[in-house]
Amino acid sequence: MSLLEFDDVHITYSGDVPAVRGVSLTVAEGESLGIAGESGCGKTTLASAVLRLLPPTAQIRGRVLIDGEDVQAMQWARLRVVRWGTAGVVFQGAMHSLNPVQRIGTQIAEPITIHDRTVSRAAARSRTVDLLEQVGLPGSRADSYPHELSGGQKQRVMIAMALACRPRLIIADEPTTALDVMVQQQVLDLIRSLVADLGVGLLLISHDLSVLGTTCDRVAVMYAGRIVEQGPAAAVFDDPQHPYTRALAGAFPRIGDPAARFAPGGLPGDPPDPGHLPGGCDFHPRCPMATADCVTTDVTLTRLDASRSAACLLLGERSAL
Repeated sequence: MSLLEFDDVHITYSGDVPAVRGVSLTVAEGESLGIAGESGCGKTTLASAVLRLLPPTAQIRGRVLIDGEDVQAMQWARLRVVRWGTAGVVFQGAMHSLNPVQRIGTQIAEPITIHDRTVSRAAARSRTVDLLEQVGLPGSRADSYPHELSGGQKQRVMIAMALACRPRLIIADEPTTALDVMVQQQVLDLIRSLVADLGVGLLLISHDLSVLGTTCDRVAVMYAGRIVEQGPAAAVFDDPQHPYTRALAGAFPRIGDPAARFAPGGLPGDPPDPGHLPGGCDFHPRCPMATADCVTTDVTLTRLDASRSAACLLLGERSAL
């Protein structure tokens, strides 16, 4: 049984604006899955559905399962146990995710005491100090206010908070947003080491395919609410099969590769408006390789081998998923 499973998930806003369309993915215990794509492709909406964090205007079809249990069918008391206890979240934008008038230690200790009423204040404090040290901060930072921390330190605090109740799944939504390159690498190294040391599952969201290629076991690429390619992270990054994945991979120059400095410019245009999707392949208005068939033919994921699949007519006739 998978730790996390998306089973043909469809999510719409205001009744008729599709944000996620037929996504099926799994995350096993101790596995890391990355989801890549531009802004507006449905990544955060999909991740928010895991713990029912979507706004009331969102409607969901399909199933989101944690340990085989449908999240949408959970009673409120059960959902409160799963939040923090089974799955923790590192929200996008640590700069604005912490309460500015509460000390760091108080904010980390809060989920600990809420989820276990038997924990004393001293025990919660000790656990908070341990968590801060686990993410590379001195325990004394528990007495600091958010404005006394740098962006990278705030992100480490968010990771410590996500680990507070010893969850088995971590959902990290763009955890390196607004951080400089050196701090980004430190945060990613921290996440990678924690996943390896603690054996937790990881769902990591990023627009940067190179980040996922070096951090995750598998990668799924989203475009217009659908998965257009998935497979082992290194294979997807080094040998992308879908034109959109190639464009994402080509957007980041490779160190030591002189040819990367002279590669053509970025992908033209923007992702389609979810309320006005193009006919045929969703990517065809921006695809440099589009044919007449791409304009009229809806494309589904096609299996390329035992571990990879992609949705592109140019891949030829293979076994449809």
